Amino acid sequence: MPRLARLETFHDEFVCFVRATAEDGAFGWGQTSTYNADITAQVFHRQVVPWALGADCADIAGLVHLIERREHKYPGSYRSRALAGLDTALWDMAGRRAGKPVASLIGGGPGRIRAYASSMKRDITPKDEAERLVRLCAEKGFTAAKWRIGAECGEDIDEWPERTEEIIPVMARALGDGIDKLVDANSGFSVSRAIAVGQMLKDHGIGHYEEPVPYWNLEATRAVTSAVDIDVTGGEQDWDLSTWSRMIDMRAVDVVQPDVMYMGGISRTLEVARMAQNAGLPCTPHAANLSLVTTCTMHLLAAIPNAGKYVELSIEGDDYYPWQRGLFVGQPFAVTDGHVTVTDTPGWGVEISPAWLDRASYTEAALESFRPSAYGALYHKGGKS
Repeated sequence: MPRLARLETFHDEFVCFVRATAEDGAFGWGQTSTYNADITAQVFHRQVVPWALGADCADIAGLVHLIERREHKYPGSYRSRALAGLDTALWDMAGRRAGKPVASLIGGGPGRIRAYASSMKRDITPKDEAERLVRLCAEKGFTAAKWRIGAECGEDIDEWPERTEEIIPVMARALGDGIDKLVDANSGFSVSRAIAVGQMLKDHGIGHYEEPVPYWNLEATRAVTSAVDIDVTGGEQDWDLSTWSRMIDMRAVDVVQPDVMYMGGISRTLEVARMAQNAGLPCTPHAANLSLVTTCTMHLLAAIPNAGKYVELSIEGDDYYPWQRGLFVGQPFAVTDGHVTVTDTPGWGVEISPAWLDRASYTEAALESFRPSAYGALYHKGGKS
């Protein structure tokens, strides 16, 4: 298999796309995780590129694991966010080489994926939230919808007083019995408050209760999971595989929600999905914006045997996600009868907008001209074996 010859990044503050090119000219597009993407691009070039250039393009999981070992002093979110750019670009390259969508390379194939309409807003009244989700369900055919309760890491302080108690019955009545109902607390509650809210959710027919307590406290999450009779879900923030192993072994959640980009790409996310499968748990990944994270998640759900019931699909537009505009050519997230589609186009099946790329900050690293950083020159002399 040809070696990896060139890695290019195209970024602004919110998004960083990666183009990987092999010695024979084959290429693929990937993306690091969104937000502070300019910082992630620096991490990518400093800590991912030196180990990736010249590597075998085919052994994606092996290369990711190698970089984790070589950069063992820097475990954490930024390393994983940067690794996602390499991993997803190489999977796209592999699909393009094979003439198949990525879903087909990881055990699935093209097809329709049920989506749920996902609201990101808390600064919205229950009445207005109900009106827009009811309208979208009617227009797009969604049969599931999620809204926000509590306040992000709010320590029992609501977005405004009693908003949670108001929005739960308002949304349940408005959406009715034909729509699956999901809520996200974003680590907002204490255990006692989370359990009380969980009972209210059950009473109103809501079956998905996301991140009810601080996500880093697995024991607190398990206490809520054990006490309420609806699905408690979580894991979107977690990247560390040992944390995932502990979360799954202790049954802290009923449904696992890895984020492909926070995790470091498809290869590491597949490891989490397999852990969950072995434990009999479904996997419903986090995909909160309409960048490549949702595309990759669609392919993942089209392939894994323990796929959850739906893919998350953000309903927010320019007022919330102005940086989403114009990322792709065409409409890769078009919704028909409440479903999105993984096409049979090779790779991820999307085209990055040339106009967006032209506006982005650009950095190139090539095998024939690469020069290590001062740190790399001093301490990275042992090679890639």
